[in-house]
Amino acid sequence: MVKCGIDRIGEFGALFRGKRLGMVTSVSGVTLDLRPGYVKFHEVYPLVCLFGPEHGMYGKDGAGEDVDDVARDSATGLPVYSLYGGEEGRHIAPERLETLDAVVYDIQDLGTRFYTFISTLLYVMEDCAAAGRELIVLDRPAPLDGVTVEGGLLEPEYRSFVGAYPLCIRYGLTAGELACMVNAEQKLGCRLTVVPCTGWERTRLFSETGNLWMMPSMGIPHFSTALVYPGTCLFEGTNVSEGRGTACPFEMIGAPFIDGAALAGAMNREGLPGVIFTAACFTPYASKHKGEPCEGVLLHVSDAHAFRPVRTGVTLLYRIREMWPRQFRWKPREGKPRRFISLLAGCGAFEDEPPALEALLAAWEADSAAFARRKAAYHLYK
Repeated sequence: MVKCGIDRIGEFGALFRGKRLGMVTSVSGVTLDLRPGYVKFHEVYPLVCLFGPEHGMYGKDGAGEDVDDVARDSATGLPVYSLYGGEEGRHIAPERLETLDAVVYDIQDLGTRFYTFISTLLYVMEDCAAAGRELIVLDRPAPLDGVTVEGGLLEPEYRSFVGAYPLCIRYGLTAGELACMVNAEQKLGCRLTVVPCTGWERTRLFSETGNLWMMPSMGIPHFSTALVYPGTCLFEGTNVSEGRGTACPFEMIGAPFIDGAALAGAMNREGLPGVIFTAACFTPYASKHKGEPCEGVLLHVSDAHAFRPVRTGVTLLYRIREMWPRQFRWKPREGKPRRFISLLAGCGAFEDEPPALEALLAAWEADSAAFARRKAAYHLYK
């Protein structure tokens, strides 16, 4: 059984006592017995206020939707400030930080660059460093293991809130390790403390920790969703449904123009490790192609350690584009300088005619190998 930072707070009384504390958390920040972590923390060390990321502190808001402040949390009576919209914008207001001595961060993220909980973490680090406030990260396992790295490194000109730091798509660090990396590399001078997990080894996936999965947002209901997300989230930058509005978001990919049986056959012939594709028929009740019958594929991960979600997702994207070139479209720019697919990919490969698949994957594999060496200096776990 892995104990997360929140489950070890009783061992760190000297770190918390006598301080005015705020907490950045979400519905994924739970204890071993699935209690809201902030409730347990507040019972032991009284909090001043709470902050929530994208999807809100309770995980009920949709992707990309501005999240409003909440007057009071019903369980604690504490004010809840949004860091994704609301009065704070995406930063903690300086006047808010003046009422605090330290900010505690406790969120289970996905280990994927474009899932924005880590963007909130990095913004909060900057805020704390600027205000001379302490940041305390209650660490949690890297859910997709702490060894495997996939995807290209974010290029500076493609930075955004879905890519806030030069990481690979699947980056293999815990939140605490990532915070240590950014603090050191950017010389932020943030007074950072990480309360580490116990019992976690780098090779372990979340499903091997003995802990129960708590969905961090409505679009990631299961760990199986988190496992495919680093690759299939790329379809958010296209006119192909990523499965939102179905029972299998990110595990089911399709569109009205796709022949599911043909696509499943083509993908299985790719021989991708750890995954099998079956034909799927679905009608989304929300998001892209709402109310339209779609066909596509359902991804079945047969070997989670062998499975490479980024390679799988990119290969699937290329094959759909090749098989249905007249119907496939990138998501419109809508007046923005970059395509959304480029922000997700973190590079300009899809701004014009994409490179050959193997050339792109080879470039990304080189990035991944270099990043794996770079991140090793910040590992807190074996």
